[in-house]
Amino acid sequence: MGRPVAGSVPTRLAPVPDAPALLLEPDRRDAPRTLVVADVHLGLGGTLERPGGPPEGSADRLADQLIAIVKRTGTEGVLVAGDAKHPIVGTPPALRPVVFGFFARILSEDVRVGLVLGNHDVGIVPHLPREVDVYPAGGTVRDGVGIFHGHAWPSNRVLRADRLVAGHLHPGFRLAPTAADPEGKRRCWVRVEREPEPARPRRRRRHAELRAREIVVVPAFNPLAGTESLNRDRPARGRSFLYGRFLSRGVARAYLLDGTDVGPLPIPTASAPASRGATRARRGR
Repeated sequence: MGRPVAGSVPTRLAPVPDAPALLLEPDRRDAPRTLVVADVHLGLGGTLERPGGPPEGSADRLADQLIAIVKRTGTEGVLVAGDAKHPIVGTPPALRPVVFGFFARILSEDVRVGLVLGNHDVGIVPHLPREVDVYPAGGTVRDGVGIFHGHAWPSNRVLRADRLVAGHLHPGFRLAPTAADPEGKRRCWVRVEREPEPARPRRRRRHAELRAREIVVVPAFNPLAGTESLNRDRPARGRSFLYGRFLSRGVARAYLLDGTDVGPLPIPTASAPASRGATRARRGR
C-alpha cells in the first residue's frame, strides 16, 4: 500500500492481502508483531435466537477468520481498534457470552489481545476476559504507531506519533455495478501522506501538534457493517473530524483489499462540515 514515508519510525504497516487486517512489523527481531483490525461489530443483525448475528457476520465466523489471519501471519498480538460490539449503549445479556467467547477464542491462540474503546463499546469492559488489555478512546501507541478508533480526539501521545492508524469510517469505494455486484461497493483501505504543518504558537494549542506523516484507515472487519463510498462528493460519514482535520491535510488514496490502487479520494477540506464534527469530538459530545 505504497512506500514508507520518509522520516517515519522503523515499523512496517503491511495490509494483509485480501483481508481487512493491518500487520505492524517492527524493524527489530525481538519485537512482537501486532495485527490491527477495527469495527468487528459483534451482534450486528443478531436476534434473541441468534445473538451472535447471521452466519456471514457471526461472532464464530469472525473469530475463525481472525484466527486464520493470526496463523497465516504468525502474529504475536491482536489489537481491535474500536467497535468490538454493535449495540451502542450497553451490552445486552444475550450478547455478553458472545463477546466473552469471541475474545476468549482469540486469546486461546496464545496471542496478546487488546481493545481500543470505540463509540459502540460502551459497557463492554465487564464482559471481556480479564486478559484483554483495554485502552481508552484516545488510543494507544505500539512501536511508534498511534492507534485509535476515530470517533474521539486522540490523546497527545497518539498525536505525537509519526504514523497513525484509525477505524470508524468503514471506508469503501464504489465501482461500476455488475450483475453479481449490483451496488459495486467494496471495502477499501485509505492511506494519507501528509506534509508537516507549520508550528502554531504554544498559547493557541489545545492539543499536541499532529505530527503524523502517514495515516491509515482500516476497513471494517465485519462484512455486514456497511461501507461508506468515499469517492462520493459528500460521504455521509464526512461529519467525522477524521476528514477535516486528518485526511484532508494530505494526499489520500484508496486501495481495495486485494491491493488495487483505485486512486485519490475527494476528501472534504477543513472548512467543510467535517470541521464542526471535530469541534464536537474535542468537547467530548
